[in-house]
Amino acid sequence: MCRHTSLKVGGPADLFAIPEDVEDLKVLLSWLKGQNIPWLPIGRGYNLLVRDKGIRGAVISLERFNRISSVGEALIRAEAGAENLATVRFAQKRGLGGIGFISGIPGTIGGAIKMNAGAYGEGILERTEQLTLLRDGNVHDFRIEELDYGYRHLKLQDGDIVLAALFKLNERQAHHTEEEIRKDSDLRRSKHNVGYPSAGSFFKNPHGMAAWRLIDAAGMRGVRVGGAQASEVHSNFLVNTGGASTQDFLDLAGQIIKAVFTTSGVTLEEEVRIVGEI
Repeated sequence: MCRHTSLKVGGPADLFAIPEDVEDLKVLLSWLKGQNIPWLPIGRGYNLLVRDKGIRGAVISLERFNRISSVGEALIRAEAGAENLATVRFAQKRGLGGIGFISGIPGTIGGAIKMNAGAYGEGILERTEQLTLLRDGNVHDFRIEELDYGYRHLKLQDGDIVLAALFKLNERQAHHTEEEIRKDSDLRRSKHNVGYPSAGSFFKNPHGMAAWRLIDAAGMRGVRVGGAQASEVHSNFLVNTGGASTQDFLDLAGQIIKAVFTTSGVTLEEEVRIVGEI
């Protein structure tokens, strides 16, 4: 899985499948169920930490679910595998905006939806009208108010797969969206250009606080465990400086959590999704 995650770590999965469309996905899931094989859906692996022993069962990549389309005057539908920036650009060409804050977040719409990705006080689910899920082998549409979500989380049933999202946008001139993209890109280039493979912010920001400030105050900026390091550029980015193992990241994260709790009384919670065999 080191080939399929932004952190470039993780042991092997038993199977790796890339379905073409929903019907292909249904056939695959039916076969896996018949073989009693567990499965895990992923996007581009930007927010994923796979343990060194890998994943028992099948990993299902939704990378080919990447279509984006207009639905009505101010609505666009993006499938789970559509890149975040590509979705913003698609809306921009149609004079729509309001989700420019995800333009600099690496990854896909499915991953953004699952973690309610956001920036600058906004979350993507606040702009979401409807989600299309595969649940128990059937496709269902849910209005966002029917679902339980909040800061950096969306609660779904076990086995649910996000297929697509319908976004309600505003009329916005293309040059205004371009300015949003440029500012976000400049900010991330100056503050998030860590120079090594990462998963973005490793820890969630506690309410009203910045995780990186707590990490700095605990003296953990730049600390290494093996090939994993709390970045010198942005201490909430844990980076692979070369040859890191997943255990390096887990050990480093544990040290950071302990140090932050000791200095501030705050318990940090991982933002990355940790999966795989222990």
